[in-house]
Amino acid sequence: MLARFAQDAGRADQGIIGAGQMSLPQPKKENSVSNAITGGCLCGNIRYSISQPLDKIIACHCTHCQKSTGTGASHNAAVPTAAVTFTSGKPKRYADTAASGNILNRYFCGDCGSPIYSQREKMPEMMVLKVGTLDAPNDMKLVMNIWTDSARPWLYRDPGVQHYPGNRPV
Repeated sequence: MLARFAQDAGRADQGIIGAGQMSLPQPKKENSVSNAITGGCLCGNIRYSISQPLDKIIACHCTHCQKSTGTGASHNAAVPTAAVTFTSGKPKRYADTAASGNILNRYFCGDCGSPIYSQREKMPEMMVLKVGTLDAPNDMKLVMNIWTDSARPWLYRDPGVQHYPGNRPV
């Protein structure tokens, strides 16, 4: 894995990977944490590691998340962009206009279609990672449901977890 990362990083520095494509926000090139959290897409072309613990999941029930995931909700974990290192592949981007009028960039694998993360155009320092792409999300807990006014009635929501009819309070 390390050899492949070094090879990919070298090709990226030479401009071979992603030539002519939109550049992603600049996650770290090196990851010094040996027990990093890892994940990737269904086909394995996109792989990443995260250098900090993740423990909180927020379920978004907005209609855009329902459409982009093909499910009743998107299960997410917020993480600083600087904590994420892409070790292989490059996600494609879809610029979505949210209900607020703001742009939400949705990143996904162009080969298998797996959603990887989303990112507010006005907040490039943070990513909203799709926790279904993690290799081992065992220690995480759902802590909040947002946009529940548009939640599917057949999707169970734990009454012991916070619920917000729209976005979470800032």
